[in-house]
Amino acid sequence: MVKDFELKINGRLYRVRAYEDEPLLWVIRERLRLTGTKFGCGIGMCGSCTVLMGRQAVRSCLLPVKDAVGKEITTIEGIPSDHPLKRAWLELQVPQCGYCQPGQLMEAYALLMENPRPTREQIIQRLSSHICRCGTYNRIVRAVETASRGGKA
Repeated sequence: MVKDFELKINGRLYRVRAYEDEPLLWVIRERLRLTGTKFGCGIGMCGSCTVLMGRQAVRSCLLPVKDAVGKEITTIEGIPSDHPLKRAWLELQVPQCGYCQPGQLMEAYALLMENPRPTREQIIQRLSSHICRCGTYNRIVRAVETASRGGKA
């Protein structure tokens, strides 16, 4: 059933008409044109579609839009460009194809909000549910470590 929804994404209210079971990913990308969040596998396995709901990283390909109502949603566009995590990502030239990067960044961002000084093992464990087809895992971990030190390598 098509319904009207009000969503708070990146601090801004959006009104959108969508099917109530439509994945949040499609609402974000196709209806609201926030295209930073990527479609990867569509079954929640790769993590490309990760966004934050509150402070929790969730797979937007599995989340019906009706379940996002009343929640604060953050996409990759919602992380400030001068955030230490984004700066470290660029300085260490983490992305290759870049497809998994928004999901990796969102998971890392959630981790740093929970634990500003994670150990290397905690970073690896937290990001282990994300698939990077280019194999940039070492650079991803170094970027999170750099960001946790306030951007100092």
